[in-house]
Amino acid sequence: MVAGTPRVLRVMNERATLDLLTEHGALSRARIGALTGLSKPTVSQLLARLEAAGLVGPAGTSEGRPGPGARLYALRGEVAHVAALDVRPGRIRAAVADVTDTVLATHTLATPARPGPGGVPAQLTAALDGAARAAGTERPALRRVVVGTPGAFDPRTGRLRYAGHLAGWHSPGLLAEVAAALHPVPVEYENDVNLAAVAERRLGAARGHEDFVLLWNGTGLGAALVIGGRLHRGWTGGAGEIGFLPVAGTPLVRGVARTGSGGFQELAGAQALPRLAGELGVAVPQAGPEGADPADGEAVAAALLRTAAEAYTRPGGDPVPGAAEPPHEGTSSPHAGPAALLRAYAVRLATGIASLVAVLDPAVIVLTGRVLAAGGEPLLRLTETELAELAPSRPRLLAGEVTGDPVVRGGLEAALTTVRDEVFDTAAL
Repeated sequence: MVAGTPRVLRVMNERATLDLLTEHGALSRARIGALTGLSKPTVSQLLARLEAAGLVGPAGTSEGRPGPGARLYALRGEVAHVAALDVRPGRIRAAVADVTDTVLATHTLATPARPGPGGVPAQLTAALDGAARAAGTERPALRRVVVGTPGAFDPRTGRLRYAGHLAGWHSPGLLAEVAAALHPVPVEYENDVNLAAVAERRLGAARGHEDFVLLWNGTGLGAALVIGGRLHRGWTGGAGEIGFLPVAGTPLVRGVARTGSGGFQELAGAQALPRLAGELGVAVPQAGPEGADPADGEAVAAALLRTAAEAYTRPGGDPVPGAAEPPHEGTSSPHAGPAALLRAYAVRLATGIASLVAVLDPAVIVLTGRVLAAGGEPLLRLTETELAELAPSRPRLLAGEVTGDPVVRGGLEAALTTVRDEVFDTAAL
């Protein structure tokens, strides 16, 4: 494949083969040869070495062609396990995956408003233990854990910033305490929205894009900034905390470090939607979907946008094909109020996004998170139309494609990137 010493060539060819098995799943010797350009004897030798090392194993035979099926080889998932944690107020969700990126188990741990005995380290340990047991392994056997939280740990001080609502996470010695509790497993921390961007770039709407912004609206507004294929975190780790962005349409918010909220959060965050609905005469649900607590602002905001998106129809009630069009003005349709809510919210959303576009000029902006996802395609198209009037360039707006828990998925992807470099290094074999 490349020039170099026989030993270097062997290691590079083996890594290339392992990467192909990661990407494609089970492959035959002939297929590996076709993808790498290696001869059949060379492929046979490297597969024998990888099999002896316990990295690959037989995976049945190929089908669909006349004659005997070719023997298939696949990665052995049990070679390494990783875990990811999505931390939010009230709960921690953990997942364990093997080296093939197969999610083996998840576990959700309810957490009290104030951490009990053992504090945050005990909570993380319990969540990981639950997921590891369900996956058929043990916590100490994990090769790496990635923890996603709101805000970010300041690289200068090691303390969590921009997440005052996360109880128990602001002790100056927290990172050392967690490391001791989870020893010998390496632990990495990342902003939750950044991990959602990792998931979308590897598995979802941002695949193939080197410059994009991911906009998340859940309990708070946040963004992940990917520039030249790399996450941009900023000096204190707070790049993308766009809820603090001063914007037109809302009074200038001062003391944001104390209040934990800023102009864009007040204008377009989850808490803004019930107020906006009230101004437009739209009934605010007394409970979120699936019996959610009415105090759950994220659930209520999502329910409002979901209803508004469903109401965004022609006066006759037929869904609008293609780009979403507003109902005719002056209609007495009962859907007019919710449709107006969707239009008004799109204006607010585009107002903040326009500032990001002016500074970053991204090719793509991915909209995701529970609240934005509830608005669906109508909200996406309305926001895109409004943004064309406010921003100097016109990035594509795309809906996030990673379902379930994008933070966990991104955490697993981040952990696997590091662990595969360790496990797939065959230089010592």
